[in-house]
Amino acid sequence: MGKVINNKYQKQSGEPGEAKEALIYRFLFFYPLLFLLFFNLLIFFPDHLSAADKKALRPDDIDKKALRKVQEEKVVKAIRLDNTPIKLDGLLEEEVWKKNQPVSDFLQKDPVDGAPASEKTEVWLAYDGSNIYVAAYCHDSQPDGIIGLLGRRDSFVDSDWFFFAVDPYFDRRSGYLFGINPSGSIVDEVLSNDISEDDSWDGIWEAKAVRVADGWTLEMCIPFNQLRFPKKDSYVWGVNFQRTIKRKNERLYYAWVPKEDNAYVSRFARLEGIEKISPGRRIEFYPYTVGQARFQPAEAGNPFKTGHKYSGNAGFDLKVGLKSNLNLDVSVNPDFGQVEVDPAVINLSAYETYYEEKRPFFIEGASIFDNFGSGGVYMNVNVNWPSPRLFYSRRIGREPQGYPLHDGFVDFPDRTSILGAFKLTGRIGSGWNVGFINAVTAREYVTVDDLGTRYQDEVEPLTYYGILRAQKDINDGQHGLGLMATGVMRDINSEALSAVLNKNAFTLAADGWSFLDKKRTWVVGGWLGGSFIEGSQEDIYRLQQSSLHYFQRPDATHISLNPEATTLNGWAGQFKLGKQQGNSLFLLSAGALSPGFDPNDAGFQSLGSDLIDLNGFYGYQWLKPGKVFRQSMAFIGLTQQYDFGGNKLFSCLFGDFNGTLTNWWQFDYTFLFMPATLTNQLTRGGPLARTPTGFLHQFYLSSDSRQPVVLDGYFSYQWARHDSHSWSANFSVRWKPAASFSLSLGPLISFETNETQWVKKVTDPLMTETYGVRYVFGRIDQKTVASEIRVNWIFTPKLSLQVYLQPFIAVGKYDRFKQLNRPRAYDYLVFGEADGSTLEPVEGGYLVDPDGAEGPASSFIINNPDFNYKSWRGTIVLRWEYRPGSLLYLVWTQNRADYSHPGELSLWRDLGDLFTAPGDNIFLLKFSYRFDL
Repeated sequence: MGKVINNKYQKQSGEPGEAKEALIYRFLFFYPLLFLLFFNLLIFFPDHLSAADKKALRPDDIDKKALRKVQEEKVVKAIRLDNTPIKLDGLLEEEVWKKNQPVSDFLQKDPVDGAPASEKTEVWLAYDGSNIYVAAYCHDSQPDGIIGLLGRRDSFVDSDWFFFAVDPYFDRRSGYLFGINPSGSIVDEVLSNDISEDDSWDGIWEAKAVRVADGWTLEMCIPFNQLRFPKKDSYVWGVNFQRTIKRKNERLYYAWVPKEDNAYVSRFARLEGIEKISPGRRIEFYPYTVGQARFQPAEAGNPFKTGHKYSGNAGFDLKVGLKSNLNLDVSVNPDFGQVEVDPAVINLSAYETYYEEKRPFFIEGASIFDNFGSGGVYMNVNVNWPSPRLFYSRRIGREPQGYPLHDGFVDFPDRTSILGAFKLTGRIGSGWNVGFINAVTAREYVTVDDLGTRYQDEVEPLTYYGILRAQKDINDGQHGLGLMATGVMRDINSEALSAVLNKNAFTLAADGWSFLDKKRTWVVGGWLGGSFIEGSQEDIYRLQQSSLHYFQRPDATHISLNPEATTLNGWAGQFKLGKQQGNSLFLLSAGALSPGFDPNDAGFQSLGSDLIDLNGFYGYQWLKPGKVFRQSMAFIGLTQQYDFGGNKLFSCLFGDFNGTLTNWWQFDYTFLFMPATLTNQLTRGGPLARTPTGFLHQFYLSSDSRQPVVLDGYFSYQWARHDSHSWSANFSVRWKPAASFSLSLGPLISFETNETQWVKKVTDPLMTETYGVRYVFGRIDQKTVASEIRVNWIFTPKLSLQVYLQPFIAVGKYDRFKQLNRPRAYDYLVFGEADGSTLEPVEGGYLVDPDGAEGPASSFIINNPDFNYKSWRGTIVLRWEYRPGSLLYLVWTQNRADYSHPGELSLWRDLGDLFTAPGDNIFLLKFSYRFDL
């Protein structure tokens, strides 16, 4: 299980007084009452179950102990083919399928865990010197009820499915999964850490499915050279077969694992009989070419915005199987652009926004890098923990970080060119899984035109990125040990860049786990590492004052700002003890990020360092279907966080209740209560401030995915005493009128009032209480209205048209500007309302006199921070896999933005402004071809 709660509790709105006090009790009890109302409605919502089905939900006790013993003894025999080839048509007409006994002993995981399958499934497995073949006959007593939606590759559509999973190393922790549905749509995944799945991998394999009178049949052909395994004379692998009967929401497994056991690959059946195979060396060559045309409004006098721009590129990827268990990926002049645009966001915090990786070179096989620190420990409950990532692949090729040194019209590159990259993944030696990425990015320049004179200002140096990951499973995964190292080295020749970029940055960390019993019920695991950065004095001085560190905090006794430093080092780690099998679950975790820890040159950290985190929770899961729930889970926990000076920065009591009802609706309710604590983030490098008591309610609801219309809803309300309140609702309607077409519409609306939104700081020696600085905040009333629209039109499993549209409007209105009066307290002076202070509107902002005309304090200007950001982003992608591994993309991307009417929301006017705003239109054609050498 995993649960990550992102707390937005950063001190926000509200008026003190009786109305606010009443609000506490209203929402302390109203939201739980609302949840109970939803819950009761769902209980009595028609579930369309027959009396027999309802009786089947409450069977006599199943002897899972006896079933476990049977599963441990399961063996599948692979059949060696003679010279008769397999015609891959899905019809099962070959003699090998007719003459040999299939395996058919499947058990349910849903709807009744451990019950016999309601429909018969027969599976055969055969092989020759180069390929492994899987055939299955999925019998069905109601063949008209078979659901076979078309989906783009790796799209797990709401459909019947058949899956074949294999563990070629027989390490009980890793493997591959291949799936096909009755319409011929396919998916594949890499399996790791026993239960983790990564669908970014795309193997080159083939499959066919056919509907027959009493069900559907299929055949798969998977080349051995697409799998990784050590070369031997004979092999013993792990194997599993799975089937989904969607109309019943029935999930069947040949190697069945009860729900209370948090395991998957480790329980696979034995696959025996494969011997004397010749997988051959895998060599695949992928040349590509791409052309792009960009059309945007021309700007008078700007030589870089003439209304159109054309560009092209070419390069190649090379995939080589160095051995049967080691792969090398090489890219020369790679096309590392992404097809789908990033969603629009409004970020008023001091921290950067995290975006998902969408470039194939980096997402394929990413699991070996992403699983750092999580091996063995499958449970994850993080509340306000930054979850640092040592490797964030979007650092490579990102937008240049420098700035132009000359004035004029600017042609600024939107990304850094990647000259070349290679990736080595696989297994070496005595069971070491390795991943190694090297990439070099080019020196980038901005072109500045000043009245016809051109300047080339360097904005990004030549940079090397290196990432090494290694992990070793010990005793069939009972224990594990790993390490990860990253390095970023920049060839900086510019004084301007040396002041804003680190010259060298490295991280080195180790992780591991150990199960404490043979059943793997109890586990201990974690990671420990450090970061090492060097740069110029100006750069390190800047870094110490960044939002990740805030060494300049005037009241901090455990850190200090060093203007002469040329290095910054730190350490971090997290350790967990958990019980993750059975109905009762338990987890204790302790983590720390030292003040100097900083992985952000190659990685990503969402919040500041200087943090000690203590977390614990207890949960219980009910897995036997009953009158109301098919399954459910409840847990409660406590989080405490401190800085390295001993100041309590966050405290939280949290609880969660989630489950699936008998009508297959799913729900999840979360509650957090947060007592008053201190914060070292609010003043952005200033003294500690106080965050008042608050709470958070979250409720998620999802309808039965088998229906033509699927509903999802997410509701959230957050409140902090005297400071803030916010609520948001996110709905999604997914319509599936045909097997080849789906439309989803997801409107979002949120309202937030934050009494202490950061505005600026003003130096004033008179402010002795706050160390000679006025920390200025304002009340922001922010409203967001947005939607995500997706259209999927799948002509065939290899030809698809996808549309993504996102209209986005965010409006912020500021008032009640104020200053922090003293540290460690919720004590503010509102300008114009107290102590003779004045606040007067002026052109472009406000004039503030903190103590009025008679006082000694100097007045200052607050620039008007109101905003009205309107964005339209959309992409249409036609994708055709015209032969295995060879792709043709045709893409149209449009971006529009408008900023008129700051601070004022008028939905129809703003939508009109958005749709009439000038836009950028980008047309892209990409062609790649796979040569199997």
